[in-house]
Amino acid sequence: MVSKYIGETEKNLARLFDRAGQHNWILFFDEADALFGTRTEARSSNDRHSNQETAYLLQRIEEFPGTVLLATNLKDNLDEAFSRRFQSVLHFPMPDEEARYQLWRGMLPDCWLGGEAEALLRELSRHPLSGGSMVNVLRSCAVRLHAAGQQEATTGLFRNTIEKELEKEGKIVAAQG
Repeated sequence: MVSKYIGETEKNLARLFDRAGQHNWILFFDEADALFGTRTEARSSNDRHSNQETAYLLQRIEEFPGTVLLATNLKDNLDEAFSRRFQSVLHFPMPDEEARYQLWRGMLPDCWLGGEAEALLRELSRHPLSGGSMVNVLRSCAVRLHAAGQQEATTGLFRNTIEKELEKEGKIVAAQG
């Protein structure tokens, strides 16, 4: 969608919005803050161009007959003018321990859990992970299990993978015994 050439981003967006309007599509912009960011004081031609793209998006969203969904972890980075055009804003807080338990229960294959499923699920749920981070842990464990030719995951495997995910997020990991 975004082009380094002036005017090309608007052309790409025009094609997208026109096609979506003709086919009754729902438009979904993930990491929306990258495209729908706050306009800045125009100090250079790049700033002016970026502000023009934002203004164009505002216009197209306002005129679009269908549904537009935006997702971001950085809501404060969205231009305030977009917020005024939203009919609804949904906030998804970090899952609490019980929600994490339910998420783990739904994501983990039974063959991974073994005989101590309940204890493992409770242990996993204690770690303050978002749903996306939990998916990262799950994928990493899957790769490690496949490489080892195993089907049942161990608490140690999960603990090690969770610690790496928390380190990646810059969160402090408490030593566990």
